Amino acid sequence: MTDTPHELSVLRHEVRALLDQWRAQEWFVPRCDAWLRGYDLDFSRALAERGWIGITWPTRLGGGARSNLARLVVTEELLMAGAPVAAHWISDRQIGPAILRYGSPRLQEEFLPAITSAQVMFCLGMSEPEAGSDLAAVRTRAERVAGGWHVTGTKIWTSQAHRSTHAYVLARTGAADPKHENLTEFVLDLSAPGVTVRPIIDMAGEHHFNEMIFDGVFVPEHWTIGEPGNGWHQVTEQLAFERGGPERLLSTFPLLHTLIDRTDPQDRHARRTVGRLAARLLVLRRMAWEIAAAMDAGAAPVHKAAMLKGMGTTFEREVVEAAGELLDTEPDPTGAGAARLLADGVLAAPGFSIRGGTTEILATIVAREEVRR
Repeated sequence: MTDTPHELSVLRHEVRALLDQWRAQEWFVPRCDAWLRGYDLDFSRALAERGWIGITWPTRLGGGARSNLARLVVTEELLMAGAPVAAHWISDRQIGPAILRYGSPRLQEEFLPAITSAQVMFCLGMSEPEAGSDLAAVRTRAERVAGGWHVTGTKIWTSQAHRSTHAYVLARTGAADPKHENLTEFVLDLSAPGVTVRPIIDMAGEHHFNEMIFDGVFVPEHWTIGEPGNGWHQVTEQLAFERGGPERLLSTFPLLHTLIDRTDPQDRHARRTVGRLAARLLVLRRMAWEIAAAMDAGAAPVHKAAMLKGMGTTFEREVVEAAGELLDTEPDPTGAGAARLLADGVLAAPGFSIRGGTTEILATIVAREEVRR
């Protein structure tokens, strides 16, 4: 479906008004990086009741049959508000679209309505110990057994695994030479025998990272996403959903908004700094808009998504640096207002250039595409 500019404007005002109401009712306190750290299942289910999860998916599968531009409107407003959306974010952004694109009708019918109603919550099982950011360095294996597969291996840095019902898992289903072949995507039940989830506590004492260990976990055959062995092709397309979204430029927006509000109109240095950040944000939002439009046209804009993620990483880090310089406050993770937002930004910033692909890997993707042209 194509949404008209008027329809998108109406949707934006509807989402913004509801968030303003919920914030006034103290349902949530705005945070930076809330799409990873801000977990509130009741909040996600309230959004689900309004049809704002899986908004682009077919109505027969619980979705809203709207455009990717409509989804961008909703996600922008949620991120700018610093709302607690981590419970459904990965499912809505990445796993649902992967199942819709490659999953069998049976798999789609089993999981997509459950995602849109926030009854099923996914975490992302890609990264592995000792692999760094080499996504193809997969040692988790899936071996065929009667009726499906046994999955054995370890995934790490998995956000919200301890609160999720299911995991997306990339596993090796054949020889590892060459390493980009014989990879397969699976849905895995985190309550199944053989699953262990271990917490990884960050420097602020928060728990959103985890290590997942699979010891011969059974996965039914129909929980395979796409064709066995085709995982690398599928996952590189899927990364366009991950890298090309507004969370790559709006994770620190609540901090930027506070910085703008507190900027002294008489301070020329502060005005120039904030003005440059605001101008860059407009450009990045335009890029996100173009990526969403390309997805509406049926494309998987891997190249442009990599560009947006790389530029967004730099932008978000510089928001934190500018706030640290210009705000008359010290970061305090137990504080409120600007002090809490600044602490959120400082703690999240080291991960900006790693999650979703390191800056170096993204630069390689962009350079290779330019050479091809």
